[in-house]
Amino acid sequence: MSACESARYLVESIVMEEYIVRFPIKHPCRVSLLVLILCAAPHLLRAQASGAPATPSPTVPDWALPGSPTHKQVPPPADFHRPSKNFDTPIGVFQGQSDIGSALVPGSASYDASTKQYTINSAGYNIWYSRDEFRYLWSRMSGDVSLAADVAFPDSNGYGDRKAVLVIRQNLDDDSREAMAGQHGAGLIHLADRPERGANLKDMQFRFGGSLANVRAKRIGIEKYGDSVALFISLTGEPMHQFGPPIRLHFDEPFYVGIGFCSHLPDKSDTAVLSNVVLENSAGKVH
Repeated sequence: MSACESARYLVESIVMEEYIVRFPIKHPCRVSLLVLILCAAPHLLRAQASGAPATPSPTVPDWALPGSPTHKQVPPPADFHRPSKNFDTPIGVFQGQSDIGSALVPGSASYDASTKQYTINSAGYNIWYSRDEFRYLWSRMSGDVSLAADVAFPDSNGYGDRKAVLVIRQNLDDDSREAMAGQHGAGLIHLADRPERGANLKDMQFRFGGSLANVRAKRIGIEKYGDSVALFISLTGEPMHQFGPPIRLHFDEPFYVGIGFCSHLPDKSDTAVLSNVVLENSAGKVH
C-alpha cells in the first residue's frame, strides 16, 4: 500500500465515522481534500529541499594556490598544520592508509588483486616544504626496506607537478621526518628528504630532457639500508638500477613505509595508479 493510500485509509476511517453520525453526506469533499494535502506535503518538502543552496566549495588559502603565470608558489605559514586522518584498514600488502595533512577534499584508494593495481585518488597542496598533503598507504616496519612500483597517471592532462611517491616516514603527522622517491606528472623524478620534523624538504632532482624528452620512468623504487636511502628506476622495463647517490637519514623504529599520491591542487582530486608493488623487509630486493 502506498503512502497516499495509507493516509486516505486512516483519515477516512477516523473522519467518516463522524460524518455518518453528525454530517451525513453533507461535506463529502473535505476528506478528499485532507488526504490530498497529506499526500502532497512530502512532494512540497522535497521541492523546497531541492532548491536549498549547495554546499559551498572549500576555501583555499592564497598561499596554497599552485604556481601559475599569475601566482608564485609559496610555502605554507610556519605554524599551519592539519591533523592527519588515519584508517587502520588493510589494503593489498599495506596495513592501513591515511589522508596525511587532511587535504580539503578527502582521498580514497582501492586495490585490484587481479591486476595488482592500487588506484589512489587525492587532492592536496603539495608534498613539499615543511608539511605534506597526500593519500598514503602504509605499513609499520623496522630494519631495512625495499619498495618499488610501476607508476601511471590515467589523466594525461593533470597538473604537471602532481606526484606519485614511495615514502618512508617517521610518523603520520603532516610535518614528519621522511625520505621520498617521487615521480611527477611532467616526468621529473627526485629523491628527497625532510631531515627533521617541520624542516623544509630538500631533494636531488633528475630531469629527463634532450634525447630522453617525453620519456617517463616506467618504474621507481626506494631502498633503506641502515641509515642510507637510495633511489632506483627502470625507464622502459630494463632491470632496476640505482640512480644517483643515496642520502643519509636515521629513522627510529618502527617507522612507516608505503605509497602515495598528491594532485598538487589543494581542492581538486586526481588519480595515480601504482602497480606490481614490491615491499620487502630487506635491502637489495628492489626489482
